Amino acid sequence: MFTRTRHLRRLTGRFASRVSASLLHAHSATSALTLASALALASALALAAVAGCTITPPQRPLIITPAAAVNSATLDQYRSAVAQRIIERSPSYVLHGTPQAMLRSLVVVSFTVDRDGQVVASSVYRTNGDDEAESTALATLRRAAPLPQPPGKLLNGRGQLELFEDWLFNDDGKFQLREFASPQAQTIN
Repeated sequence: MFTRTRHLRRLTGRFASRVSASLLHAHSATSALTLASALALASALALAAVAGCTITPPQRPLIITPAAAVNSATLDQYRSAVAQRIIERSPSYVLHGTPQAMLRSLVVVSFTVDRDGQVVASSVYRTNGDDEAESTALATLRRAAPLPQPPGKLLNGRGQLELFEDWLFNDDGKFQLREFASPQAQTIN
């Protein structure tokens, strides 16, 4: 590439000197102002020739996974790990099998985890007003603490990660987490 650049510079230098020489020869009787204009024109033409002759190497196709996709996959993995921890720490509350068609309650909990996996804040984000189901959801989240440490790239500027999880309750008070929930029954018993 350096050889081509030097070659182009030599060519443009020769072009500029030829243009200057021909302009000087043709207009030897003109004033110094016309001479300066001719040199400026020759320099501009040389610069335009160099600018138009840049060599661009062919681009290689790059396969780059967007950061958002990486973070999304990582977030999904972390959410699964958190749900697994909640289920492991509260096995007597977990519903095994198919949830009933008409759930007793759906409780959405918002919670914040620090870099060590400690739950620093939690609250009921959405509910149908079933106080017992809300209490069970919050208690099973607290019982699961400390949660797995979240990946550093998911943390915000304060070193925390905010998550949401859905607790799906049957009439018997047992729940499944949305992350691992089975399809609901199709008929009401």
